[in-house]
Amino acid sequence: MLAEYQTFDLIQEIDRNDGTSYYELGNIYMNGVAERCALDGYIKQVRIVQLNIPHGTAVRVYEEYINENYEFPSLHPDHWEEWAKPEGPVLDAYNEILRANHIA
Repeated sequence: MLAEYQTFDLIQEIDRNDGTSYYELGNIYMNGVAERCALDGYIKQVRIVQLNIPHGTAVRVYEEYINENYEFPSLHPDHWEEWAKPEGPVLDAYNEILRANHIA
């Protein structure tokens, strides 16, 4: 059974089917879901680009937003859901996480 609150500790690069890509925070569970989605053709591929990211303020802000606004999929997803990053504190936190981990 999936825990209600997900803690993020890694950054993944998600390649969409249209050839574009983006970075997303997650954990080993969410990486497994992304791998399943890649196998099923919902996304092209996924790869982990950073493990064990520091769990600082920016991660907590982004993590709280995702946990409050999205339901986490089962290990048998029927689609890939890309999480929105609205302007303001959430997008600022996301960008800070990428900067702090030398990704952007």
